[in-house]
Amino acid sequence: MPVAPYALDALDVALLAALREHPRAGALELSRVVRVARATVQARLRRLEEAGVVTGYGPDVDLEAAGNPVLAFVTLEIAQGALTEVRAELERLPWILEAHATTGSADVVCRLAARSHGDLQTALLELDRSPSVVRSTSVIVLSEVVAPRVLPLLRAQAGERTGTTRAPAYREGGAGG
Repeated sequence: MPVAPYALDALDVALLAALREHPRAGALELSRVVRVARATVQARLRRLEEAGVVTGYGPDVDLEAAGNPVLAFVTLEIAQGALTEVRAELERLPWILEAHATTGSADVVCRLAARSHGDLQTALLELDRSPSVVRSTSVIVLSEVVAPRVLPLLRAQAGERTGTTRAPAYREGGAGG
């Protein structure tokens, strides 16, 4: 039975924003940033974790700084019914950062990282050798226009659900802002 999505409110979003800005902060520091009691922060974080909204606290890694400056997106057309096999193949390839089953002309969209264009070519050739992959199409990323983000969406959705809050701590810019 599917679980209903967790409905974030303005405090949840403020807490998530504080975690993004201060990833090493403990509950006490977060409580000061969002201006609520430490117990409230702890309870909210526990609820967000239990609901699967917060999935981890690992570091964000800059792939370029870590020696993998080449980023590409690859679409795969796969053999009918071969998604399980393709998943297993993609999971064993270290340069596959993520892959998603999609609608449209492609069956799977992958994001890859590589040390060089030569390494990217090796990765693409490896993908094409798969008996489950009928065709692949790749595009190389030239620059990042919008970094991966979730907070603008969550803020908009929380605002839709709760309207404008009267509590100053949750307004953009803090009290009075």
